[in-house]
Amino acid sequence: MLNFNSNSIVVTGGASGIGAAISEKFGIHNGTVYILDIDKEKGITFADKLTKRGLNVFYKYCDITDGLSVRKIFDSIPKVNVLVNNAGVSHIGTIETTSESDFDKIFEINVKGLFHCTKAIIPKFIKQKKGVILNMASVASSVGVADRFAYSMSKGAVLSMTYSIAKDYINHGIRCNSVSPARVHTPFVDNFIRQNYPGKEKQVFEQLSKTQPIGRMGQPEEIADLVVFLCSDKAKFITGRDFLIDGGFTKLNT
Repeated sequence: MLNFNSNSIVVTGGASGIGAAISEKFGIHNGTVYILDIDKEKGITFADKLTKRGLNVFYKYCDITDGLSVRKIFDSIPKVNVLVNNAGVSHIGTIETTSESDFDKIFEINVKGLFHCTKAIIPKFIKQKKGVILNMASVASSVGVADRFAYSMSKGAVLSMTYSIAKDYINHGIRCNSVSPARVHTPFVDNFIRQNYPGKEKQVFEQLSKTQPIGRMGQPEEIADLVVFLCSDKAKFITGRDFLIDGGFTKLNT
């Protein structure tokens, strides 16, 4: 049983999907969790739900693309031990079908958002001579995925930033790793299928599931289990690494 007693964890995009599973898992393991999310209604509702279960969870509205706002929010949290940079958005399209505004939006959230949050927390971690950063990358960080040009760009940047941060701050007691999931069954997937393949939801869901050799999509809880372990003292000898959790997608597809 991992125990984050007296440790504070910040999870960006922590009110839905994989982020919600991560927030809940840290709470179950006795962490004090600060959920940062741009969806105020969802954030308040989810934090309230976890609080009623006895978990120590707080919600803070945050637009991670606004550097000044991010700094103010991090300054308002007394102490942070772990930062999980989970917030991000997806995009479907090749370079031909990706508009400049689409590209800018993906960069602002997936890349610059991570930059703002990490830049805000690093001085705190240096001062306390300890801290853990976990970035949410993707299989698209390291292998070609069709119709994911802008998304792959952003997640490739996440992977590179992970290595750079780990290298620059290893002597300050700061660890930095990333997790690279393949397709995970979240509400985003269901909404995408429903909007783009009406009447064929079941068939398309099965097709997407089978793109992973293991024969199914991952579950948010499975990603959360790995994230929580990597942020715990059980993994204190691990830094500067990316961890694929992809049902064999990157190595076993032929």
